[in-house]
Amino acid sequence: MSKKYLPKYQKLTAKLLSARLEAGLTQVEVGKKLKKPQVYLSKIERGERGVDVVELAELAKIYNKDINYFVK
Repeated sequence: MSKKYLPKYQKLTAKLLSARLEAGLTQVEVGKKLKKPQVYLSKIERGERGVDVVELAELAKIYNKDINYFVK
């Protein structure tokens, strides 16, 4: 059974995916930077796993984006 997230959360996951692609990184590469498996990032991007503010800040740094990019 899949979870249904609010539209704002769906927008966040779409921005995370877009930022990763803009940065030219694969899920495997980002996972290595975070010291997490690729599936960790995959689940975040599919909305199957939530992301907290600390994780979001780490991803923003990796993607060279201001954290506000993801929450506005």
